[in-house]
Amino acid sequence: MIVSTPEWVKDAVFYQIFPDRFARSKRLSEQKMRFQSWDLAPTPFDFKGGDLYGIIEHLDYLQDLGINAIYLNPITASASNHRYHTYDYYHIDPLLGGDDAFRELLDAAHDRNIRIIPDGVFNHASRGMWQFHHVLENGNGSPYVDWFYFNPDRLNGKKPWGAYPGRKEKHELRIGNDSFRAIGYAAWWNLPALPKFNTNTPEVREFLWGAAVHWIKFGADGWRLDVASEIDDDSFWREFRRRVKEVNPDAYLVGEIWNESQRWLKGDQFDAVMNYLLTEALIEWLIGRKAPSFVRKIGDWEKSYHPLNAQEFSDRIDYLNNLYDPEMNFVQFNLLDSHDTPRFLTAARNDESALKLAWLFLFTYHGAPCIYYGDEIGLTGGPDPECRKAFPWDEMKWNLPLREYIKSLIQLRKDHSSLRKGNYHKMYADRDIYAYARCLNDERIVIVINSANGSKKVDISLSQLGAQEIHPAILFGEGSVREESQMIKVKLSARSGVVLKI
Repeated sequence: MIVSTPEWVKDAVFYQIFPDRFARSKRLSEQKMRFQSWDLAPTPFDFKGGDLYGIIEHLDYLQDLGINAIYLNPITASASNHRYHTYDYYHIDPLLGGDDAFRELLDAAHDRNIRIIPDGVFNHASRGMWQFHHVLENGNGSPYVDWFYFNPDRLNGKKPWGAYPGRKEKHELRIGNDSFRAIGYAAWWNLPALPKFNTNTPEVREFLWGAAVHWIKFGADGWRLDVASEIDDDSFWREFRRRVKEVNPDAYLVGEIWNESQRWLKGDQFDAVMNYLLTEALIEWLIGRKAPSFVRKIGDWEKSYHPLNAQEFSDRIDYLNNLYDPEMNFVQFNLLDSHDTPRFLTAARNDESALKLAWLFLFTYHGAPCIYYGDEIGLTGGPDPECRKAFPWDEMKWNLPLREYIKSLIQLRKDHSSLRKGNYHKMYADRDIYAYARCLNDERIVIVINSANGSKKVDISLSQLGAQEIHPAILFGEGSVREESQMIKVKLSARSGVVLKI
Protein backbone atom coordinates (compact mmCIF):
# COMPACT_ATOMS: atom_id res chain seq x y z
CA MET A 1 0.00 0.00 0.00
CA ILE A 2 1.30 3.46 -0.91
CA VAL A 3 1.61 5.54 2.25
CA SER A 4 0.50 9.15 1.94
CA THR A 5 0.78 11.71 4.73
CA PRO A 6 0.12 15.48 4.86
CA GLU A 7 3.18 17.24 3.47
CA TRP A 8 2.73 20.30 5.70
CA VAL A 9 3.35 18.27 8.86
CA LYS A 10 7.03 17.83 7.91
CA ASP A 11 7.41 21.59 8.34
CA ALA A 12 5.28 21.83 11.48
CA VAL A 13 6.32 22.91 14.95
CA PHE A 14 3.44 22.12 17.29
CA TYR A 15 2.45 23.79 20.54
CA GLN A 16 0.06 21.92 22.82
CA ILE A 17 -2.47 24.04 24.69
CA PHE A 18 -4.65 22.97 27.61
CA PRO A 19 -7.35 25.59 26.97
CA ASP A 20 -8.53 26.17 30.55
CA ARG A 21 -4.96 26.98 31.64
CA PHE A 22 -3.39 28.98 28.81
CA ALA A 23 -4.98 32.43 28.78
CA ARG A 24 -8.16 34.04 30.10
CA SER A 25 -9.72 36.72 27.92
CA LYS A 26 -11.62 39.68 29.31
CA ARG A 27 -14.18 39.09 26.58
CA LEU A 28 -15.53 36.18 28.64
CA SER A 29 -14.30 37.00 32.14
CA GLU A 30 -16.55 40.06 32.08
CA GLN A 31 -19.43 37.60 32.46
CA LYS A 32 -18.39 37.33 36.13
CA MET A 33 -18.05 33.55 36.11
CA ARG A 34 -16.76 31.95 39.30
CA PHE A 35 -13.27 30.81 38.33
CA GLN A 36 -10.39 29.79 40.57
CA SER A 37 -7.58 32.31 40.96
CA TRP A 38 -5.15 32.00 38.04
CA ASP A 39 -2.05 31.64 40.22
CA LEU A 40 -3.33 28.99 42.64
CA ALA A 41 -2.14 25.40 42.29
CA PRO A 42 -4.49 23.43 40.01
CA THR A 43 -6.81 20.69 41.23
CA PRO A 44 -8.67 18.00 39.26
CA PHE A 45 -11.93 19.92 39.46
CA ASP A 46 -11.27 23.66 39.38
CA PHE A 47 -11.83 25.89 36.36
CA LYS A 48 -9.42 28.77 35.83
CA GLY A 49 -11.30 30.26 32.92
CA GLY A 50 -8.84 30.02 30.05
CA ASP A 51 -10.72 30.30 26.76
CA LEU A 52 -10.31 30.36 23.00
CA TYR A 53 -10.35 34.16 22.87
CA GLY A 54 -7.36 34.10 25.21
CA ILE A 55 -5.52 31.94 22.69
CA ILE A 56 -6.42 34.35 19.90
CA GLU A 57 -5.01 37.24 21.92
CA HIS A 58 -1.68 35.41 22.26
CA LEU A 59 -1.22 34.15 18.72
CA ASP A 60 1.44 36.82 18.23
CA TYR A 61 3.35 35.28 21.13
CA LEU A 62 3.20 31.86 19.48
CA GLN A 63 4.12 33.22 16.08
CA ASP A 64 7.13 35.02 17.55
CA LEU A 65 8.24 31.74 19.12
CA GLY A 66 8.06 30.09 15.70
CA ILE A 67 4.94 27.96 16.16
CA ASN A 68 2.94 27.05 13.06
CA ALA A 69 0.59 24.38 14.44
CA ILE A 70 -1.45 24.07 17.64
CA TYR A 71 -2.73 20.91 19.27
CA LEU A 72 -5.72 21.74 21.49
CA ASN A 73 -6.92 19.49 24.28
CA PRO A 74 -10.68 18.91 23.87
CA ILE A 75 -12.85 21.95 23.31
CA THR A 76 -16.35 20.52 22.75
CA ALA A 77 -18.92 20.97 25.51
CA SER A 78 -17.96 19.08 28.65
CA ALA A 79 -18.41 19.14 32.42
CA SER A 80 -14.71 18.86 33.24
CA ASN A 81 -11.78 21.26 33.06
CA HIS A 82 -9.89 18.92 30.71
CA ARG A 83 -13.03 18.31 28.62
CA TYR A 84 -12.53 14.60 28.04
CA HIS A 85 -16.09 14.19 29.41
CA THR A 86 -17.87 15.20 26.20
CA TYR A 87 -21.62 15.72 26.41
CA ASP A 88 -22.16 17.62 23.14
CA TYR A 89 -20.03 16.65 20.14
CA TYR A 90 -21.41 19.35 17.86
CA HIS A 91 -20.82 22.49 19.93
CA ILE A 92 -17.79 24.14 21.50
CA ASP A 93 -17.92 24.52 25.27
CA PRO A 94 -19.55 27.87 26.17
CA LEU A 95 -16.92 28.42 28.88
CA LEU A 96 -14.37 28.52 26.05
CA GLY A 97 -16.43 30.97 24.02
CA GLY A 98 -18.64 28.57 22.07
CA ASP A 99 -18.70 27.98 18.33
CA ASP A 100 -18.12 31.66 17.53
CA ALA A 101 -14.85 31.67 19.43
CA PHE A 102 -13.58 28.60 17.58
CA ARG A 103 -14.55 30.18 14.26
CA GLU A 104 -12.59 33.29 15.18
CA LEU A 105 -9.60 31.25 16.40
CA LEU A 106 -9.45 29.21 13.19
CA ASP A 107 -9.64 32.31 11.02
CA ALA A 108 -7.02 34.21 13.04
CA ALA A 109 -4.66 31.22 13.14
CA HIS A 110 -5.04 30.42 9.45
CA ASP A 111 -4.33 34.06 8.60
CA ARG A 112 -0.97 33.49 10.30
CA ASN A 113 -0.45 30.10 8.57
CA ILE A 114 -0.96 28.31 11.88
CA ARG A 115 -2.87 25.02 11.75
CA ILE A 116 -5.26 23.87 14.49
CA ILE A 117 -5.61 20.21 15.53
CA PRO A 118 -8.30 19.62 18.19
CA ASP A 119 -8.53 16.57 20.43
CA GLY A 120 -11.26 14.09 19.54
CA VAL A 121 -12.76 11.89 22.26
CA PHE A 122 -14.56 9.13 20.36
CA ASN A 123 -14.05 6.14 22.67
CA HIS A 124 -16.22 7.37 25.52
CA ALA A 125 -18.67 10.12 26.35
CA SER A 126 -19.92 11.87 29.48
CA ARG A 127 -22.69 10.60 31.72
CA GLY A 128 -24.22 13.99 30.95
CA MET A 129 -24.56 13.13 27.26
CA TRP A 130 -28.19 13.19 26.15
CA GLN A 131 -28.28 9.65 24.74
CA PHE A 132 -26.74 8.16 27.89
CA HIS A 133 -29.02 10.13 30.17
CA HIS A 134 -32.02 8.99 28.10
CA VAL A 135 -31.22 5.35 28.95
CA LEU A 136 -30.82 6.17 32.65
CA GLU A 137 -34.33 7.61 32.58
CA ASN A 138 -36.02 4.96 30.44
CA GLY A 139 -34.02 1.74 30.71
CA ASN A 140 -34.80 -0.83 28.05
CA GLY A 141 -37.43 1.47 26.59
CA SER A 142 -34.86 3.99 25.36
CA PRO A 143 -34.00 3.91 21.63
CA TYR A 144 -30.41 4.65 22.67
CA VAL A 145 -29.99 1.51 24.76
CA ASP A 146 -27.43 0.05 22.32
CA TRP A 147 -25.24 3.15 22.27
CA PHE A 148 -23.36 2.02 25.39
CA TYR A 149 -22.69 -1.22 27.28
CA PHE A 150 -25.40 -1.60 29.93
CA ASN A 151 -25.87 -4.32 32.52
CA PRO A 152 -29.26 -6.02 31.83
CA ASP A 153 -30.10 -6.14 35.54
CA ARG A 154 -29.97 -2.36 35.69
CA LEU A 155 -31.92 -1.97 32.45
CA ASN A 156 -34.73 -4.08 33.88
CA GLY A 157 -34.84 -1.98 37.00
CA LYS A 158 -33.63 -4.71 39.38
CA LYS A 159 -30.94 -2.38 40.70
CA PRO A 160 -30.61 1.40 40.69
CA TRP A 161 -28.05 3.07 38.45
CA GLY A 162 -24.64 3.89 39.85
CA ALA A 163 -23.88 6.76 37.50
CA TYR A 164 -23.26 8.83 40.63
CA PRO A 165 -22.02 6.01 42.87
CA GLY A 166 -22.64 5.87 46.58
CA ARG A 167 -20.45 4.34 49.25
CA LYS A 168 -21.21 0.75 48.23
CA GLU A 169 -20.49 1.29 44.54
CA LYS A 170 -17.31 3.21 45.29
CA HIS A 171 -16.16 0.34 47.48
CA GLU A 172 -16.84 -2.18 44.71
CA LEU A 173 -14.84 -0.11 42.23
CA ARG A 174 -12.05 0.35 44.75
CA ILE A 175 -11.67 -3.41 45.37
CA GLY A 176 -11.44 -4.09 41.66
CA ASN A 177 -14.95 -4.95 40.49
CA ASP A 178 -15.49 -3.61 37.00
CA SER A 179 -17.95 -0.83 36.34
CA PHE A 180 -20.34 -3.10 34.42
CA ARG A 181 -21.07 -4.98 37.65
CA ALA A 182 -20.55 -2.18 40.16
CA ILE A 183 -22.52 0.66 38.58
CA GLY A 184 -24.39 -0.93 35.68
CA TYR A 185 -22.45 0.03 32.57
CA ALA A 186 -18.98 -0.19 31.04
CA ALA A 187 -16.94 2.91 31.79
CA TRP A 188 -13.47 3.87 30.58
CA TRP A 189 -10.97 2.71 33.22
CA ASN A 190 -14.03 2.10 35.44
CA LEU A 191 -14.56 5.84 35.87
CA PRO A 192 -18.32 6.44 36.30
CA ALA A 193 -18.14 9.81 34.53
CA LEU A 194 -16.96 8.18 31.27
CA PRO A 195 -19.39 5.63 29.78
CA LYS A 196 -17.82 3.77 26.87
CA PHE A 197 -19.48 3.95 23.46
CA ASN A 198 -20.62 0.73 21.81
CA THR A 199 -19.02 1.38 18.43
CA ASN A 200 -20.47 -1.87 17.09
CA THR A 201 -23.82 -0.06 16.87
CA PRO A 202 -24.26 1.45 13.39
CA GLU A 203 -25.94 4.59 14.74
CA VAL A 204 -23.01 5.24 17.07
CA ARG A 205 -20.51 4.85 14.26
CA GLU A 206 -22.44 7.29 12.07
CA PHE A 207 -22.76 9.75 14.94
CA LEU A 208 -19.01 9.76 15.65
CA TRP A 209 -17.95 9.90 12.00
CA GLY A 210 -20.43 12.72 11.50
CA ALA A 211 -18.99 14.69 14.42
CA ALA A 212 -15.45 14.23 13.10
CA VAL A 213 -16.41 15.44 9.63
CA HIS A 214 -18.43 18.35 11.03
CA TRP A 215 -15.38 20.02 12.58
CA ILE A 216 -13.16 19.31 9.59
CA LYS A 217 -15.73 21.10 7.43
CA PHE A 218 -15.74 23.88 10.04
CA GLY A 219 -12.04 24.37 9.42
CA ALA A 220 -10.08 22.15 11.82
CA ASP A 221 -6.87 20.79 10.26
CA GLY A 222 -7.09 17.27 11.63
CA TRP A 223 -7.63 15.31 14.81
CA ARG A 224 -5.63 14.07 17.75
CA LEU A 225 -7.52 10.89 18.66
CA ASP A 226 -7.80 10.15 22.36
CA VAL A 227 -7.11 6.56 23.51
CA ALA A 228 -7.47 5.47 19.90
CA SER A 229 -6.41 1.85 20.44
CA GLU A 230 -9.36 1.29 22.78
CA ILE A 231 -11.68 1.41 19.79
CA ASP A 232 -10.33 -1.99 18.84
CA ASP A 233 -11.79 -1.99 15.35
CA ASP A 234 -9.70 -1.27 12.27
CA SER A 235 -12.78 -0.90 10.08
CA PHE A 236 -14.04 1.95 12.29
CA TRP A 237 -10.78 3.86 11.87
CA ARG A 238 -10.45 3.11 8.17
CA GLU A 239 -13.87 4.61 7.54
CA PHE A 240 -13.06 7.50 9.90
CA ARG A 241 -9.97 8.25 7.81
CA ARG A 242 -11.84 7.90 4.52
CA ARG A 243 -14.54 10.37 5.51
CA VAL A 244 -12.19 12.94 7.03
CA LYS A 245 -9.74 12.81 4.11
CA GLU A 246 -12.61 13.08 1.65
CA VAL A 247 -13.35 16.53 3.11
CA ASN A 248 -9.72 17.56 3.58
CA PRO A 249 -6.98 15.32 2.13
CA ASP A 250 -4.39 17.29 4.13
CA ALA A 251 -6.07 16.62 7.48
CA TYR A 252 -3.58 15.21 10.02
CA LEU A 253 -4.74 12.19 12.04
CA VAL A 254 -2.72 11.42 15.19
CA GLY A 255 -3.60 8.49 17.42
CA GLU A 256 -2.87 8.52 21.12
CA ILE A 257 -1.13 5.16 21.31
CA TRP A 258 1.74 4.74 23.75
CA ASN A 259 3.22 1.53 22.37
CA GLU A 260 4.44 0.21 19.03
CA SER A 261 1.77 1.09 16.50
CA GLN A 262 2.42 -0.78 13.27
CA ARG A 263 -1.20 -1.93 13.18
CA TRP A 264 -2.48 1.64 12.85
CA LEU A 265 0.32 3.07 10.72
CA LYS A 266 -0.01 1.19 7.44
CA GLY A 267 -1.49 4.13 5.56
CA ASP A 268 -5.14 3.19 5.98
CA GLN A 269 -5.87 4.55 9.48
CA PHE A 270 -3.67 7.21 11.12
CA ASP A 271 -0.89 9.40 9.78
CA ALA A 272 1.03 9.27 13.06
CA VAL A 273 0.87 8.51 16.75
CA MET A 274 2.00 10.48 19.77
CA ASN A 275 5.57 9.25 19.88
CA TYR A 276 5.82 8.35 23.56
CA LEU A 277 8.32 5.64 22.63
CA LEU A 278 10.72 8.43 21.71
CA THR A 279 9.80 10.33 24.89
CA GLU A 280 10.65 7.26 26.93
CA ALA A 281 14.01 6.85 25.20
CA LEU A 282 14.95 10.48 25.85
CA ILE A 283 14.01 10.16 29.53
CA GLU A 284 16.09 7.00 29.86
CA TRP A 285 19.10 8.59 28.16
CA LEU A 286 19.16 12.14 29.47
CA ILE A 287 17.56 11.71 32.90
CA GLY A 288 18.04 8.03 33.68
CA ARG A 289 18.32 7.18 37.37
CA LYS A 290 17.66 10.80 38.34
CA ALA A 291 14.00 10.46 37.34
CA PRO A 292 11.63 10.48 40.34
CA SER A 293 9.42 7.42 40.77
CA PHE A 294 6.31 9.37 39.77
CA VAL A 295 7.67 9.72 36.23
CA ARG A 296 6.96 6.03 35.71
CA LYS A 297 3.30 6.16 36.73
CA ILE A 298 0.36 7.23 34.58
CA GLY A 299 -2.73 6.73 36.75
CA ASP A 300 -2.61 3.07 37.83
CA TRP A 301 -0.32 2.16 34.95
CA GLU A 302 3.42 1.99 35.56
CA LYS A 303 6.15 2.15 32.94
CA SER A 304 9.47 0.43 33.35
CA TYR A 305 12.43 2.70 32.64
CA HIS A 306 16.00 1.54 32.12
CA PRO A 307 18.82 4.12 31.99
CA LEU A 308 20.56 4.24 28.60
CA ASN A 309 23.98 5.45 27.57
CA ALA A 310 24.49 7.19 24.23
CA GLN A 311 25.25 3.94 22.38
CA GLU A 312 22.11 2.28 23.75
CA PHE A 313 20.04 5.33 22.92
CA SER A 314 21.42 5.27 19.37
CA ASP A 315 20.43 1.61 19.07
CA ARG A 316 16.94 2.46 20.33
CA ILE A 317 16.61 5.18 17.70
CA ASP A 318 17.67 2.73 15.00
CA TYR A 319 14.94 0.39 16.24
CA LEU A 320 12.29 3.12 16.23
CA ASN A 321 13.32 4.24 12.74
CA ASN A 322 12.53 0.77 11.44
CA LEU A 323 9.09 0.43 13.00
CA TYR A 324 7.16 2.36 10.36
CA ASP A 325 7.27 3.36 6.73
CA PRO A 326 9.84 6.17 6.23
CA GLU A 327 7.09 8.49 5.01
CA MET A 328 5.36 8.12 8.38
CA ASN A 329 8.55 8.72 10.34
CA PHE A 330 8.63 12.24 8.89
CA VAL A 331 5.24 13.09 10.43
CA GLN A 332 5.37 11.35 13.82
CA PHE A 333 4.13 13.56 16.66
CA ASN A 334 7.28 13.94 18.79
CA LEU A 335 6.90 15.24 22.34
CA LEU A 336 8.74 15.40 25.64
CA ASP A 337 5.70 15.72 27.90
CA SER A 338 1.98 16.44 27.86
CA HIS A 339 -1.12 16.89 30.01
CA ASP A 340 -0.82 13.19 30.91
CA THR A 341 2.79 13.23 32.15
CA PRO A 342 5.02 15.16 34.51
CA ARG A 343 6.79 18.00 32.75
CA PHE A 344 10.19 16.97 31.41
CA LEU A 345 12.01 19.61 33.46
CA THR A 346 10.42 18.31 36.65
CA ALA A 347 11.18 14.72 35.65
CA ALA A 348 14.81 15.84 35.28
CA ARG A 349 14.76 17.36 38.79
CA ASN A 350 15.12 20.83 37.21
CA ASP A 351 18.27 19.89 35.27
CA GLU A 352 18.02 22.32 32.35
CA SER A 353 20.80 20.52 30.48
CA ALA A 354 18.56 17.46 30.14
CA LEU A 355 15.73 19.57 28.72
CA LYS A 356 18.02 21.45 26.34
CA LEU A 357 19.65 18.27 24.99
CA ALA A 358 16.24 16.64 24.57
CA TRP A 359 15.04 19.66 22.60
CA LEU A 360 18.23 19.64 20.54
CA PHE A 361 17.52 16.08 19.53
CA LEU A 362 13.79 16.65 18.98
CA PHE A 363 14.32 19.62 16.65
CA THR A 364 17.03 17.94 14.58
CA TYR A 365 15.24 14.59 14.23
CA HIS A 366 12.53 13.64 11.73
CA GLY A 367 8.91 14.06 12.79
CA ALA A 368 6.92 17.05 14.02
CA PRO A 369 8.23 18.40 17.35
CA CYS A 370 5.71 19.58 19.91
CA ILE A 371 6.19 21.95 22.85
CA TYR A 372 3.83 21.56 25.80
CA TYR A 373 2.59 25.02 26.75
CA GLY A 374 4.91 26.74 29.21
CA ASP A 375 7.86 24.39 28.81
CA GLU A 376 9.59 27.12 26.81
CA ILE A 377 9.61 29.44 29.83
CA GLY A 378 10.56 26.81 32.40
CA LEU A 379 7.11 25.92 33.73
CA THR A 380 7.35 22.94 36.08
CA GLY A 381 4.86 20.37 37.32
CA GLY A 382 4.63 16.79 38.48
CA PRO A 383 1.84 14.32 37.66
CA ASP A 384 -1.71 15.49 36.87
CA PRO A 385 -2.96 17.95 38.03
CA GLU A 386 0.41 19.66 38.64
CA CYS A 387 1.40 19.39 34.96
CA ARG A 388 -1.68 21.46 34.09
CA LYS A 389 -0.73 24.73 35.78
CA ALA A 390 -1.94 28.07 34.46
CA PHE A 391 0.49 29.81 32.12
CA PRO A 392 2.17 32.71 34.00
CA TRP A 393 1.88 35.76 31.74
CA ASP A 394 4.06 37.85 34.06
CA GLU A 395 7.36 37.86 32.15
CA MET A 396 9.24 38.34 35.42
CA LYS A 397 8.42 34.68 36.09
CA TRP A 398 9.81 33.44 32.77
CA ASN A 399 13.11 31.70 32.15
CA LEU A 400 14.00 33.97 29.24
CA PRO A 401 17.32 32.26 28.30
CA LEU A 402 15.44 28.96 28.01
CA ARG A 403 12.87 30.57 25.74
CA GLU A 404 15.59 32.05 23.56
CA TYR A 405 17.28 28.65 23.35
CA ILE A 406 14.23 26.87 21.97
CA LYS A 407 13.34 29.82 19.77
CA SER A 408 16.79 29.49 18.17
CA LEU A 409 16.26 25.76 17.67
CA ILE A 410 12.92 26.36 15.98
CA GLN A 411 14.53 28.87 13.64
CA LEU A 412 17.38 26.47 12.91
CA ARG A 413 14.89 23.81 11.89
CA LYS A 414 13.01 26.24 9.67
CA ASP A 415 16.21 27.46 8.00
CA HIS A 416 17.47 24.00 7.03
CA SER A 417 15.17 21.73 5.07
CA SER A 418 17.38 18.71 5.76
CA LEU A 419 16.35 18.89 9.43
CA ARG A 420 12.71 18.56 8.38
CA LYS A 421 12.88 16.31 5.35
CA GLY A 422 16.39 14.89 5.15
CA ASN A 423 17.47 11.28 5.56
CA TYR A 424 18.82 10.20 8.92
CA HIS A 425 22.35 8.73 9.20
CA LYS A 426 23.94 7.47 12.39
CA MET A 427 27.52 8.72 12.42
CA TYR A 428 29.02 7.80 15.79
CA ALA A 429 27.94 6.47 19.19
CA ASP A 430 29.80 5.47 22.32
CA ARG A 431 29.01 5.66 26.00
CA ASP A 432 28.70 9.45 26.09
CA ILE A 433 28.71 10.79 22.52
CA TYR A 434 25.98 10.43 19.92
CA ALA A 435 26.39 11.89 16.44
CA TYR A 436 24.05 11.69 13.48
CA ALA A 437 23.45 13.49 10.21
CA ARG A 438 20.44 14.77 8.29
CA CYS A 439 21.01 14.96 4.54
CA LEU A 440 18.89 16.33 1.74
CA ASN A 441 20.25 16.97 -1.73
CA ASP A 442 23.57 18.79 -1.20
CA GLU A 443 22.82 19.89 2.35
CA ARG A 444 24.53 17.88 5.10
CA ILE A 445 23.91 18.70 8.74
CA VAL A 446 25.75 16.82 11.50
CA ILE A 447 24.57 16.87 15.12
CA VAL A 448 26.91 15.86 17.94
CA ILE A 449 25.62 15.49 21.52
CA ASN A 450 27.69 14.94 24.65
CA SER A 451 25.57 13.52 27.47
CA ALA A 452 28.49 13.18 29.90
CA ASN A 453 29.04 15.34 32.96
CA GLY A 454 32.50 16.31 31.67
CA SER A 455 33.96 17.69 28.45
CA LYS A 456 34.63 15.26 25.59
CA LYS A 457 36.55 15.09 22.34
CA VAL A 458 35.50 12.96 19.39
CA ASP A 459 36.70 12.30 15.85
CA ILE A 460 33.97 11.56 13.33
CA SER A 461 34.54 10.24 9.81
CA LEU A 462 32.47 11.88 7.11
CA SER A 463 33.32 9.42 4.34
CA GLN A 464 29.93 7.72 4.71
CA LEU A 465 28.21 10.98 3.74
CA GLY A 466 30.08 11.15 0.44
CA ALA A 467 31.44 14.60 1.18
CA GLN A 468 34.22 15.57 -1.25
CA GLU A 469 35.13 18.77 0.53
CA ILE A 470 34.70 19.43 4.21
CA HIS A 471 34.24 22.90 5.61
CA PRO A 472 32.48 22.39 8.94
CA ALA A 473 30.64 25.42 10.28
CA ILE A 474 28.89 25.62 13.62
CA LEU A 475 25.22 26.47 13.17
CA PHE A 476 24.08 25.96 16.75
CA GLY A 477 25.64 25.28 20.13
CA GLU A 478 29.04 25.88 21.65
CA GLY A 479 32.20 23.91 21.06
CA SER A 480 35.16 23.73 18.76
CA VAL A 481 35.49 21.88 15.48
CA ARG A 482 38.18 21.40 12.86
CA GLU A 483 38.65 19.22 9.79
CA GLU A 484 41.52 16.82 9.23
CA SER A 485 41.76 14.13 6.50
CA GLN A 486 38.04 13.50 5.97
CA MET A 487 37.48 13.68 9.72
CA ILE A 488 35.92 16.32 11.90
CA LYS A 489 37.44 16.74 15.32
CA VAL A 490 34.90 18.05 17.81
CA LYS A 491 35.34 19.19 21.38
CA LEU A 492 32.25 19.67 23.54
CA SER A 493 31.77 20.85 27.09
CA ALA A 494 29.75 18.80 29.59
CA ARG A 495 26.10 18.13 28.71
CA SER A 496 26.17 20.07 25.46
CA GLY A 497 25.66 19.66 21.76
CA VAL A 498 26.60 21.25 18.48
CA VAL A 499 25.01 21.40 15.04
CA LEU A 500 27.40 21.55 12.10
CA LYS A 501 26.91 22.27 8.43
CA ILE A 502 29.36 20.31 6.28
